Amino acid sequence: MSDQYSFPDSFLWGTAIAAHQVEGNNKNNDWWRWEQSKTPDRKYPLEPSNEACDFYNRYEEDFDICQEFNTNAIRLSVEWARIQPKIDVYDQTAIDHYKKMFMAARERGLQIFLTLHHFTSPVWFADRGGWHARDAVAIFRQYAQVCAEEFSDYVDAFITINEPQVYALKSYTDGTWPPNLRNPWLSYYVQINLMRAHRSAYDAIKTICDTPVGLAKNIVWYDTNPFASNLIDRAAARFLNYLNDDFFLLPLMGKIDFLGLNYYFTQRLHYLRIDNPNDYVSDMGWWINPGGLGEILQKLKKYKVPIYITENGLADATDRYREHFLRDMLIACGQAILSGVDLRGYFHWSLMDNYEWHEGFWPRFGLVEIDREHNLARKPRQSFYYYAKVCQNNTVEVN
Repeated sequence: MSDQYSFPDSFLWGTAIAAHQVEGNNKNNDWWRWEQSKTPDRKYPLEPSNEACDFYNRYEEDFDICQEFNTNAIRLSVEWARIQPKIDVYDQTAIDHYKKMFMAARERGLQIFLTLHHFTSPVWFADRGGWHARDAVAIFRQYAQVCAEEFSDYVDAFITINEPQVYALKSYTDGTWPPNLRNPWLSYYVQINLMRAHRSAYDAIKTICDTPVGLAKNIVWYDTNPFASNLIDRAAARFLNYLNDDFFLLPLMGKIDFLGLNYYFTQRLHYLRIDNPNDYVSDMGWWINPGGLGEILQKLKKYKVPIYITENGLADATDRYREHFLRDMLIACGQAILSGVDLRGYFHWSLMDNYEWHEGFWPRFGLVEIDREHNLARKPRQSFYYYAKVCQNNTVEVN
């Protein structure tokens, strides 16, 4: 085995963030409203986002950190509720703010992968039925077209929707996220609507520009115990892996210029129960398994489109595992490239500690610590220095 893996000269080394999780004061979206309506008898959300990381005002400081630590790309999102505060109103002030933000990133040598929908929606959209409304696809198409018209000169790639199946699961199956519904059939319908929304947004963007358009798809790898597997577990793992990728991605082929892969963990089945090793887990209890990333990359190769890892990271407040995590995951990436996988970039989640949705601020995913006790001070963790070296040398050492 090689003692290092070298990456292509054009490989993108980046970090990832999302608007609601870092900007602060997104007061016109469905998440903010849900946060403010919390009652004592309800567990989630654990806390409101409030000022989050104040990225809306401090983005230049954060892009300076990206530049200092040798990254050449960033994945971020715009907040739909800021851009379109009412169904018939587009806010030029908000649009111009994002343009200034994009220019600041580009001035620091950062390529921009822009996500149009990262879980949050305007309150007016939610009140019309959100993603289970009949006209949701048409509304999203118009929004995507406006974003293409306004931002295509600044960004290098569009990601239409982030983790559509996670959104459907959390919002419509287990009801943890707004609109807090528990209806499996409605969840299925929402997934179909999100497929249609991507296809329609893809077409709308392509009428404006030739910028690549993709989707960010969270994929959990389902595995079986190698020492005690059985036919039922192997069949269940195969079916769950199909639901995780082919079910959603196959209908979109021809309308995807690249695939964004969000990978966090593997689930190992034993007699149809989750039975993971517990020796290497994040603060959230997620089993860290680089082998699962390699398996998914091999499976995605059949789609014959470029792949970017658009999220990969772990909650690790003490930075105990993050350097090892990065090394192991990037070795899996290097091995995949050698085997013929068209992997073109890696975006670590996340640039900074942020608002982790219903869990609030306690999960610490950042290469940069946000000190919430001292004016949101930015403090790069030791693992970021490791990642900066990888980015600078375009290689990852095995040992």
